[in-house]
Amino acid sequence: MPDVHHETVFFSGHVQGVGFRFTAMQVAKEFEVSGYVRNLSDGRVQLEAEGAAAEVAAFIDAVQERLHGYIRKVERTAQRRAAEFRGFTIK
Repeated sequence: MPDVHHETVFFSGHVQGVGFRFTAMQVAKEFEVSGYVRNLSDGRVQLEAEGAAAEVAAFIDAVQERLHGYIRKVERTAQRRAAEFRGFTIK
């Protein structure tokens, strides 16, 4: 399987208990991306997304735009690797 663009994103701020994961999943339906979103015990939200670089970037930008009032900090790392996910889920 060919390598795909993959990003791991950590969102900090008031990002739990506000529908963040549900909104991220709804936004994912608008893009050709796979991955997941989940709450972390330290209060952050982790988002894993893979696909074409432009699609992943547009997806993450759209999540940030829709939830900007709750986000205080975003940490993104990107790499190319073998595809790992099918569909987009909440964990």
